[in-house]
Amino acid sequence: MNQDSVLTIKPMEAFIISLIVIGGISYSLIFAGAVPHIPIVLAIMGLFLYGIYKKVSVIELEEAIISGAKSGAGAVFIFLFIGMLISSWMESGTIPTFIYLALEVVSDKWFYAIVFAVTAIIGMSIGSSLTTAATIGVAFMSVSTALGLSDAITAGAVISGAFFGDKMSPLSDTTILASSTVHVDLFDHIRNMAWTTVPAFVISFLLFVLLSPAESAANFADLELLKASLKDHDLVHWYSLFPFIVLALLAIKKVPAIITLASGIATSIFVTIFVQKEVHLQGLMNTLFAGYSSKTGVEEIDSLLSRGGMESMMFSVSLILLALAMGGLFFKLGILPALLAGISGMLNKVWSLVVWTAGTAISINFLVGEQYLSILLTGSSFKDRYKKMGLHGKNLSRILEDAGTVVNPLVPWSVCGVFLTGVLGVETLSYLPFTFFCLLSPIITMIFGITGFKLSKLEE
Repeated sequence: MNQDSVLTIKPMEAFIISLIVIGGISYSLIFAGAVPHIPIVLAIMGLFLYGIYKKVSVIELEEAIISGAKSGAGAVFIFLFIGMLISSWMESGTIPTFIYLALEVVSDKWFYAIVFAVTAIIGMSIGSSLTTAATIGVAFMSVSTALGLSDAITAGAVISGAFFGDKMSPLSDTTILASSTVHVDLFDHIRNMAWTTVPAFVISFLLFVLLSPAESAANFADLELLKASLKDHDLVHWYSLFPFIVLALLAIKKVPAIITLASGIATSIFVTIFVQKEVHLQGLMNTLFAGYSSKTGVEEIDSLLSRGGMESMMFSVSLILLALAMGGLFFKLGILPALLAGISGMLNKVWSLVVWTAGTAISINFLVGEQYLSILLTGSSFKDRYKKMGLHGKNLSRILEDAGTVVNPLVPWSVCGVFLTGVLGVETLSYLPFTFFCLLSPIITMIFGITGFKLSKLEE
């Protein structure tokens, strides 16, 4: 989003405008229950009128919108490829096989720790924290209730694992969004996140081990039903893991994301043709576009597996383009430069830059209740500042996830907070103390910033 401002305004004026815009979006999302697209469009209209009032030409305002949206072109292509990858991995049995293997390790000992680990694996497999929580998470909640264990701790383990998986999965929209917002390679971003994510995972796992009962008389009927259904419907095959192996090897070799994802799609199509004796080209093409539709007759399985496809990404793609268009106006009208100028005296040290970045991402989550906007607005605001400080963009993309993605479920009025409370049946403030991974991630990322540990320079 490289463009020059046409206005020079005072930081206080910029702050007031930002407060009005973010306040309006927050009200629309939290109290009016609107999808984020509409309030963002209204915000764009408001900024457009503000520009006209300030005597900025309509042509310049239109160029600002186009320039902002254009900066998201790379993200759009990644999102579309991810949509096809998910549906093709469902069709080839790759994701169902991962789910089956994860459920195999569940036992009655160290229950909370196993719930955390299994939901983390499944979250990485499907790239969606909310889908993981609404399916496997609900099954774990019923087992927890049957065992007489704490619903709050179980919910905390489910959410912690699901958001670990969402954060570290190349299939996750927030992972793609964070990397593309600051123009960092997707797999470079994931590798760099490991420095803060692995310690948060290990500490969380140990805490859940300490909280877990040593053993109990478990009833795993719900989970056994899921496993049996996956096997009975011929969705589990050892060779279905081949597409994942190809993807992992290419990612390790730092092959560009588009090529890596395309290879994963092509490999899964090959496995699908091998697995299914009668494959119709039209049906396969429809699956890549519209997504995979599971028809096992088992509601939990069908809900878990029916997803993916290009079409499923259109919500995210349209939101990204609108938010970036709004960001283009924020830059062109001098609002973001003025805000940064207002706090520039506090951004002259690396540690303060990191803390301010994390604080901004967290604040937007609480103000707007939307993790996408937390990532987009924070990334757009601080991207140039990281370059001026000689820091690689992957530091910023990591902070966007550590303090943006995983914080959303901790906000009672956020999209994730409301959804998780509904599906798990536990209030946000009840499970919050036990979402160890979500609580630790922003703390660890700020510690790294304050100490300078594993902060990559531009030349690295």
